[in-house]
Amino acid sequence: MSLLTDLINLNLSDTTEKIIAEYIWIGGSGMDLRSKARTLSGPVSDPSKLPKWNYDGSSTGQAPGEDSEVILYPQAIFKDPFRRGSNILVICDAYTPAGEPIPTNKRAAAAKIFSHPKVVAEVPWYGLEQEYTLLKKDVHWPLGWPTGGFPGPQGPYYCGIGADKAFGRDIVDSHYKACLYAGVNISGINGEVMPGQWEFQVGPSVGISAGDELWVARYILERITEIAGVVVSFDPKPIPGDWNGAGCHTNYSTKSMRNPGGYEIIKKAIDKLGLRHKEHIAAYGEGNERRLTGRHETADINTFLWGVANRGASIRVGRDTEKEGKGYFEDRRPASNMDPYVVTSMVAETTILL
Repeated sequence: MSLLTDLINLNLSDTTEKIIAEYIWIGGSGMDLRSKARTLSGPVSDPSKLPKWNYDGSSTGQAPGEDSEVILYPQAIFKDPFRRGSNILVICDAYTPAGEPIPTNKRAAAAKIFSHPKVVAEVPWYGLEQEYTLLKKDVHWPLGWPTGGFPGPQGPYYCGIGADKAFGRDIVDSHYKACLYAGVNISGINGEVMPGQWEFQVGPSVGISAGDELWVARYILERITEIAGVVVSFDPKPIPGDWNGAGCHTNYSTKSMRNPGGYEIIKKAIDKLGLRHKEHIAAYGEGNERRLTGRHETADINTFLWGVANRGASIRVGRDTEKEGKGYFEDRRPASNMDPYVVTSMVAETTILL
């Protein structure tokens, strides 16, 4: 008699050329990932060869009930680490039946910026540091914390080792390998300052692919925590008080910044970012004011400042960049729940097009 795990792990290629494509999109809140699956006649590697699909937008907060059909446009394909074989995950964005991006489709606007000739010529690279917190499902309290209580103060948990310092490593390592399997350019993981909090890094990725890869990495993490019976939180300040918040630091460089003399280009770009500080903060994630307090390795939300190796600044420039006279910088303002399409394209727009 087959076990449920046997059936889940069936290798479809033994009996059919058909594959399963999991279509993934972002719901009405801007952070709620949705997905559904369909059967295709055979393997597909080019998203333009995939059929468009539709869903009930009235059930995701993206369309009225009397005109609820929203159309999914496939945009990026990744290998499916859950079904494996030739099965795929498909990152999609959403449009009206008339072909207009719906208001919550942030990818379409980002794609326009990234396709601008000046932006294309600068080959913008991104490295996104996604922090998140693992919570117990029934009480929504961080993993490893006494229920309703608090652990010892921060200090031993950052990159910590041991059962009293690292909580949820099995989930974190599963996610790391699943992302590599899927084809996500995940470059590392580490335990964060607050216990129960972790980080993974995506990049360096060019242009719109940074957003696609971060979103599919978030999807994979949500699926793995679903299996583990744990909740993942992208709240920028999950626990009030003397605990670190959660951000999504955005490392960025252009071709000009990476070439000799790039440090001067970096400084000019940072000046441009300072002039649009309020606009960027407004687009950098909900609840970020609870995190950007000037404490816990942040600059105050109303203050823009930059510095070399300063983790309390809005923008940090690395020592190597200063020494070599070229390289990249880190925008430390984005919250953990930021939309990577919005943040990456806005940084490119401000530094290259304005």
